[in-house]
Amino acid sequence: MAVAWNELVAADTAASREFYTKLLGWSAREVPAAGGGAYTLFSENGSEVAGMLAPPDETWAVAAGAPRWFAYMAVEDIDAAAARAAELGGAVLRPPFDIPGVGRIAIVADPAGAAFGLLQAGG
Repeated sequence: MAVAWNELVAADTAASREFYTKLLGWSAREVPAAGGGAYTLFSENGSEVAGMLAPPDETWAVAAGAPRWFAYMAVEDIDAAAARAAELGGAVLRPPFDIPGVGRIAIVADPAGAAFGLLQAGG
């Protein structure tokens, strides 16, 4: 398993966009987010390196509005991986769902409550 994607969840996406583009020299563009709203794609030298969105709900592990970087781990079978997380004492915070053109994602937490994403790539 490897980190497949990094995503910033921040209530003030405009301030975060300005900060990361200036700090890291990234370019940014907005695309429609799954479920509505906007999703920011950060790129470096023409390659997408991370994404950003405003927290859609409490399952995205953003405590009291504090921004968080969120890692997605690549898995081959997201349904099996989410079920296994629960079997091992973790929690499935958001069951697997499709994101057109990306694949399927799920939000899970380990037994201590640390949340992360699972990503099964595919379109």
